[in-house]
Amino acid sequence: MMMENLISLLVLASPAAFAFTALASRFQPGTKPKQLLRLSTAASLLSLLLAALSGFFVFHHSMLQADLIGFYGIGIGTRLDAISVIMFAMIALIGFIVLKFSYNYLDGDARHGVFIGRLAAAIAAVQLLVLSGNLGLLVIAWIMTSMALHKLLVFYPERPLAVIAARKKFIMARLGDAFLLAAAVLLYLQFGTGDMEIIFREIRSAVAAGAPAAGVQGAALFLVLAALLKSAQFPTHGWLIEVMETPTPVSALLHAGLLNAGPFLILRMAHVIDASSYALILLIITGGFTALFASVVYMTQTSVKTALSYSSVAHMGFSLMICGMGIYPAAMLHLVAHSFYKAHAFLSSGSAIDAVRISKFASISRLGSPVRIVSGFILAFAIYAAFSLVWGIDPVWEFGLLAVGAIIVMGMSTLLVTALDTPWKPALLFRVGLLVIAVAAAFFTLENLMKILIADQIPVFTRPGSIETIIITVFLTLFGLVILMQLLAPLLTAKPIYQTAAIHLRNGLYANALFDRMVNALYIHSPGRPKLLVEIADNDIPAAPATQKKFNGRVA
Repeated sequence: MMMENLISLLVLASPAAFAFTALASRFQPGTKPKQLLRLSTAASLLSLLLAALSGFFVFHHSMLQADLIGFYGIGIGTRLDAISVIMFAMIALIGFIVLKFSYNYLDGDARHGVFIGRLAAAIAAVQLLVLSGNLGLLVIAWIMTSMALHKLLVFYPERPLAVIAARKKFIMARLGDAFLLAAAVLLYLQFGTGDMEIIFREIRSAVAAGAPAAGVQGAALFLVLAALLKSAQFPTHGWLIEVMETPTPVSALLHAGLLNAGPFLILRMAHVIDASSYALILLIITGGFTALFASVVYMTQTSVKTALSYSSVAHMGFSLMICGMGIYPAAMLHLVAHSFYKAHAFLSSGSAIDAVRISKFASISRLGSPVRIVSGFILAFAIYAAFSLVWGIDPVWEFGLLAVGAIIVMGMSTLLVTALDTPWKPALLFRVGLLVIAVAAAFFTLENLMKILIADQIPVFTRPGSIETIIITVFLTLFGLVILMQLLAPLLTAKPIYQTAAIHLRNGLYANALFDRMVNALYIHSPGRPKLLVEIADNDIPAAPATQKKFNGRVA
């Protein structure tokens, strides 16, 4: 027991090393912070080593938990299990890459050391969050991630758009903090402790007896609301679209790490969420709608980083929707895959090589044949159906899993349709067909592997209720229609109604503008003149001597 406590507490050396790096940045805040760079590299390597060691011990012990400081069951405690180790290792690796990228990216900046320190503080906060084993540490780390992100978003405070985005994020973060705190209070009042393992054990016993505790329903709803706000779900997504004013490493760390706090919270508190049917329905509806909305808007964007931001909103919605379906292994798999993909996408967003690759793909001529388009769509589903039969998926009990896989394969069908809807190229069709088959096989294989890894930390999968089944069917149909519209785009682009719709979609159906008005985000204070507001256009325009001026423009 003593050895388990020692191992569990040992992992805190990683966030402590990053916190020390953040503190040390005060002594080397400017250019060429050589000692600070060495210190951050050492912290990153220590983090990778501890992630490997924690994985080894969890493999042998399944779950390790230890309390450091406690007061009536609430305090600072760590939890090492499959979920926390996977997240810890992912953050360690992404943090290492982002920091190394920042060494050159910010080289010569007058506040290079400050930036490295703020990145280190954000990494430390996220690591504390995923290692939390007590509600006390969970709430503290949750708030710390928001505060660390805020400091990164306003790294260039002279950029008004960055200030506007940070203000909206600050408002949403504080609401999310309040919801998480309310959930923690309800759980503590219900169970008399903040120890997650005790809470999960009692919930499992209550559910097995058919009498879940009444306090769990309210706590589950508050947890879902906190996760939705953290992950920029509709209609609170606008701040994420506007944080492009921050340095690229911030975008990479945000989209690949900090944004995942919402789905992680649902995965960590899955036993609480699963005990409330209302919370699951809210996740499916909000996450599913956000995924649909952001996916459609994403296709109309001309800016690479803005498109990537809408992509992140869609992926977060998709992850939360999967959690609502109870397919937690698929949600965990999607979260990890999306994190690495998005880190690479942002760090290479300026790559000329990627631009050439995209241009080559976009240059493929399409015939626009409805028959070939529909044939490709049907063929993709036939491949997926065949794999479902081979894997022995029960269409009744595992309807949610089938729906998730179908949405993924429908996305891949765009490649298959492109290959079919071109002048006859057997080699291209063969390669694309193999790719679709590989994706279908990989989905079921990796989902099953993830299920084995985290089976002990998630609720037992149950058959979805009639309401959930209807909602899932509706969203599956909507996803299919959206992808079909995308495939038929070559036949529609010349139509006036399509062009008109594209304009409105490019502006996100103005949801962000309405949200700006709700939170009064269109007014900002000019530095040194707190009562004077600045109008933002393509370039900064000197403000008139009026006391207030409304912001009407946007930088593309």
